[in-house]
Amino acid sequence: MDHSLYFEDLKQGEVFESTGRTVTETDMTFFSMLSGDWNPIHCDQHFASKTRFGERLVHGAYGIAIATGMMHTLGIFEKSAVAMMSISDWKFVKPITVGMTLRLRLTILDFEEGTSQRVGRVNRRLQLVNEQDEVVQDGVSDMLILKKAGR
Repeated sequence: MDHSLYFEDLKQGEVFESTGRTVTETDMTFFSMLSGDWNPIHCDQHFASKTRFGERLVHGAYGIAIATGMMHTLGIFEKSAVAMMSISDWKFVKPITVGMTLRLRLTILDFEEGTSQRVGRVNRRLQLVNEQDEVVQDGVSDMLILKKAGR
């Protein structure tokens, strides 16, 4: 069943929310391997225990990666997304820790129809929220999305 939404289907202010995903030790280790970032705040419990956080923190960039993955799980852009154009004003509001359950809250901000018959630009706010509904990361991303005529 196709749940994809197209340019004409979206409404300014509309909010979509993903299911949750708990961050694991394995996630943090794999992200360290992938990124090459072995900063002690991520991989040295003794070091991290002496910081103001008192524990290791998951990489901030991991939050961006998981947010874009959760966007895919929403299914609303499955067949309509053409390209992510930018990520801007990204803020690391609270640290991500192992065991934290995150979900994505995506809000449609505005549109730009442009001159193309095939695609339009949609600007979205992406917020990672934890199990207490606190914003952990927050940013804006625009994308090109198919118009119904462009399918």
